[in-house]
Amino acid sequence: MSTTPTFRTPLTELTGVEHPIVQTGMGWVAGPRLVSATANAGALGILASATMTLDELEKAIVEVKSRTDKPFGVNLRADASDAPDRCRLLIDHGVKVASFALAPKPELISKLKEHGIVVMPSIGAAKHAKKVASWGADMVMIQGGEGGGHTGAVPTTLLLPSVLDAVDIPVVAAGGFFDGRGLAAAMSYGAAGIGMGTRFLLTADSAVPEEVRQRYLSFGLDGTVVTTKADGMPHRLLRTEFIDTLEKEGITAKLARTIKRTRQFKEMSGLPWKTLVKDGRTMVHGGDRTWAEVVLAANTPMLLRAGLVEGDTDAGMLSSGQVVGLLDDLPTCEELVDRIVSQAAERLKHLDAARV
Repeated sequence: MSTTPTFRTPLTELTGVEHPIVQTGMGWVAGPRLVSATANAGALGILASATMTLDELEKAIVEVKSRTDKPFGVNLRADASDAPDRCRLLIDHGVKVASFALAPKPELISKLKEHGIVVMPSIGAAKHAKKVASWGADMVMIQGGEGGGHTGAVPTTLLLPSVLDAVDIPVVAAGGFFDGRGLAAAMSYGAAGIGMGTRFLLTADSAVPEEVRQRYLSFGLDGTVVTTKADGMPHRLLRTEFIDTLEKEGITAKLARTIKRTRQFKEMSGLPWKTLVKDGRTMVHGGDRTWAEVVLAANTPMLLRAGLVEGDTDAGMLSSGQVVGLLDDLPTCEELVDRIVSQAAERLKHLDAARV
């Protein structure tokens, strides 16, 4: 019988997980192996689907279910042309949580909720949280500027209270979390739990090549940079020589690389040009990106794959949160979750004892 303490929060109650910790849906990283290990550790694993075809997603869901009987989730692109088909897979296979990088349409939220699926969009501002809450989202995840991948400029310590004050639904905090002190702090703010990406990427259960994980561990707190040079959107990455070169790249070189990577992504995804253009048009009309940014965005999947899957850090991007500078080990997901929850319990116990 486990002696690890447990916390009951809206996150654990809504999803059925044991601990209020979420492993975020990182492209090329959050596959069946990591997601099932996270779920078996009692936390909420989120399967990343943006880099998968529809068939690959179904196979991945089936594999996760073969590895664990615990609840897990799937991260979806709300603006993808086949988003309804992907949601149907979640319904058919009884996936517990649907997380979204962008706000899903109200009808999509309603459809998922009709089948008992918890809807958790990720947002970067209080006004976006209010919008999805009014559409019926069950909870939201915020990511402060400390987080890896596409990120904003507002730090978690300011974004979290602003969102908590704006909505009545549960809020999960991400961006800068890696230990029990962070979980205790987030719950003290009023969050329902924490989300972590880089910390789960750097575990023994991660499928990222060992040499790449070791390279992550070599970086300090100043080892990341936020750049728009990769795909036109602010993206926090490890400050590698490749990224330094990317920052200085001219228009001609950038165009040649973009065309090459776009063709590679088309071949890998199996998507016809018509679908790629349709998805691009949706992104533009959504008001978030220009056509130039949409074209650049085709770089991202292949550049991330080169670094995180193929281990080619000289020609690929490595998304990372600033917490990378505080990490020095590769625990299993079970060891990590148990450690965080135990640390949080001790910290909260200490604070309770200090009351007068």
